[in-house]
Amino acid sequence: MEGIEARHEVNFGIVGGGRTTGTGMEINWQNGPLGRGDDKKEPNGAQVEDVIGAAIGRLDAFQYSKFNNDYNGRALAHLHAAIKILGDRTTDRERRGVEGTNQA
Repeated sequence: MEGIEARHEVNFGIVGGGRTTGTGMEINWQNGPLGRGDDKKEPNGAQVEDVIGAAIGRLDAFQYSKFNNDYNGRALAHLHAAIKILGDRTTDRERRGVEGTNQA
């Protein structure tokens, strides 16, 4: 996309951690599993859902202003759909007993 530049520093095939930077932003991604139950840890970085949530918040601010428009509304619908799909992924991982682990 023209005008948008983001750089992600990561070793391909290794999904833990990493850093994404771009104009006005720096995202340090979660490194390692959060664990489950009594072994659950505090996050040490952002999850994809956190970043999508930030984008939702920004577009919501536009929608509750004079800049409200259909483009923002459609983008919000897709971002909310992404959050729902990622929630479905978590539900599936919980059902399979692998949520909070490095197992696929």
